[in-house]
Amino acid sequence: MLSKNINNYFLVLYSLIPISILVGPMISLANILLIDLSFIILILFKKDFSFLKNKVFQYLLILYFYLIFNTIISLDPNSGINRNLGFIRIIIFFLSINYFYQQKNFFNKVFYFWLLVITIVVFDVFFESVFGRNILGYGADIADGRVYSFFKNEAIVGSYLYAFLLILLGFCLNKYGSSKKYIIFLIAIIFLFSIFVTGERASSVKGLISIIIFFLIFKEFKFKNKILLIISTFTGLLILIMSSDYLKLRFVNQIKNNVSFSHNNYFYLYKSGIEVFKNYPVLGVGNKNYRIATCGKKTEDLKENEKNYFCSTHPHQIYFEFLAEHGLLGTLVIFYLLYSIIFSKWKIFFADDNYIQYGTFIYLILVFLPIIPTGAFFGDFLLTLFVINLSLLYASNPKTNIFNK
Repeated sequence: MLSKNINNYFLVLYSLIPISILVGPMISLANILLIDLSFIILILFKKDFSFLKNKVFQYLLILYFYLIFNTIISLDPNSGINRNLGFIRIIIFFLSINYFYQQKNFFNKVFYFWLLVITIVVFDVFFESVFGRNILGYGADIADGRVYSFFKNEAIVGSYLYAFLLILLGFCLNKYGSSKKYIIFLIAIIFLFSIFVTGERASSVKGLISIIIFFLIFKEFKFKNKILLIISTFTGLLILIMSSDYLKLRFVNQIKNNVSFSHNNYFYLYKSGIEVFKNYPVLGVGNKNYRIATCGKKTEDLKENEKNYFCSTHPHQIYFEFLAEHGLLGTLVIFYLLYSIIFSKWKIFFADDNYIQYGTFIYLILVFLPIIPTGAFFGDFLLTLFVINLSLLYASNPKTNIFNK
């Protein structure tokens, strides 16, 4: 058992995670590094090194060593060195969540605070969609119709809400699902609607798929109730989209235009990712080096096999990103390790009715949904949301918790 002061200290740090992400990447990074450093000191003091023999930890460590190797063979090692070497923070953060999940009621308190924060963000999204600015005044000078909420000018609030939605839905179902299931799913649908309101199509599609899966796997609902809830959700979303010119543009008109490759920027990004892969098929250009490859030369200096490059920070799709920056060999290494960590234990994950584990597993699977655009996988924002879900996937079940002896 930990002393009350130490317990409260870590409780504050974990509770602040969603707020730190809202404030900005530097604050989010600082919060995680503070958790990591404090956890290392605690582990050294407790002399609890049981995790060293755990296969999941070992797989993450192999991934870290691969990323160090990837830095060495990169086009510009300086471009990706911080991202690759900094991956160690993700491993320590993963261990720390597993460790503190064992403390009685520790994460229950954390989840209640996260629920409060996410509820405020959901309210803010609806507020901005109506008044053109969020509750702090952000967005008033932007006239593109997008909802940015507390992220000011970054269109990522939908991805943010989606990453926490399934965790909190799982927590509420675990705790109150048998008695308040309809209220919980009603709130979840409202949260889903807020993701659609942001206009972020990828997060909206994933959110909808996730909620439908939750309807289907939740054992407290009869089959006819599940179908009714799915139909009602689709109907509500259709009304929401058709009642807004902006959402109609995002989810109807632009999707129609994107069917034609000639009007689809993502097609050119994906094609560019393939072209980079074709030129660096074995090891790729290196993590965070896609921009170096596609934007590092003037048009007139491009070689013939570089003419189809599309200048961008990354190809905006995880498979093309891996192939371009890590090549076939690196992509196989990454996917083998991620498969071993996430997918190889799915029978254990679904052995109990643990809805936090269901939610995080669904989130992690849909990160790898083909074709749909994504952020840079090893970028701070997406990687932080990914490791939060991955950590809770293992931590929330005594059978999989890293520190369960």
